[in-house]
Amino acid sequence: MSKVEIFTKGYCPYCQRAKALLEQKGVEYIEFPIDKQPELRDTMIERANGGYTVPQIFINQQHIGGCDDMFALESQNKLDKLLGA
Repeated sequence: MSKVEIFTKGYCPYCQRAKALLEQKGVEYIEFPIDKQPELRDTMIERANGGYTVPQIFINQQHIGGCDDMFALESQNKLDKLLGA
């Protein structure tokens, strides 16, 4: 399986959708809640090449984008390959 990292906020519906899709696929992920750990926000923005909204999703260190980007990969049948499923 791939290493999946997701930067989130607790009240974000897009974060909840993204995590639900990963959980539905049985994918374990590392979550970085920037509302509880605000010091990680700058790290997220740097890694996401300026992306400052949540979620920001990374698969094997590759920036995927946000929730809509991940669902677009899913609809194109490309997400499972990235996840190594």
